Amino acid sequence: MENSGYLENIAVEEIQNYELSWFKGEIVIVDDIKTFGKVIPLLMKERLLGFDTETRPSFRKGHKNKVSLIQLATRNKAYLFRINRIDIPPELARLLANPEITKAGVAVHDDIKFLRNIRKFNPEGFIDLQNFVRNFGIQSSGLKKLTAIILGFRISKRQQVTDWEAEVLSEPQQVYAATDAWVCYEIYKKLTKNNNYPVPDPRRSGAGFPPEGKE
Repeated sequence: MENSGYLENIAVEEIQNYELSWFKGEIVIVDDIKTFGKVIPLLMKERLLGFDTETRPSFRKGHKNKVSLIQLATRNKAYLFRINRIDIPPELARLLANPEITKAGVAVHDDIKFLRNIRKFNPEGFIDLQNFVRNFGIQSSGLKKLTAIILGFRISKRQQVTDWEAEVLSEPQQVYAATDAWVCYEIYKKLTKNNNYPVPDPRRSGAGFPPEGKE
């Protein structure tokens, strides 16, 4: 393919030269069914969402905790679903299985695998940016590197290993979680705008995930 104009790789040391940025829109904490009932109809109308999850860190070798948080973001709103509190309601599972709503994230296969341990669903409409960026000659992976290469700024990972099941999520935790989903939205949107590369059919991106009940 022709040169996309993006760096192929970037070193961790180079990222420090980029300006730090973060999500500055509205953050909605979804930690009860009443709030969930208000926000899910709004999200079902979206055609593109940034996607990420957070898990409370485990310091026991070989043990991984259940996913604590699902983040879904648009350009100016980020929704943080505290699934340790509300589980994965059927309506949220339907959103994750909807082929008409593109969910862009990084390393989504692992995220989906752990989410399906909580509630079975057939994932559709997911785009793994680590694979997608190769169409543009980008070999780097990981959200921090992709953000620097494609969006031109640096994001912080300082809150990554914090307690995502705390009674109240701190403001830095909220901003961190929102930022991770939001940059996925912005990366995918930028890569698929004003270029000749065909946008992949999100209905086919569930390939590789066994159907519900077949794992």
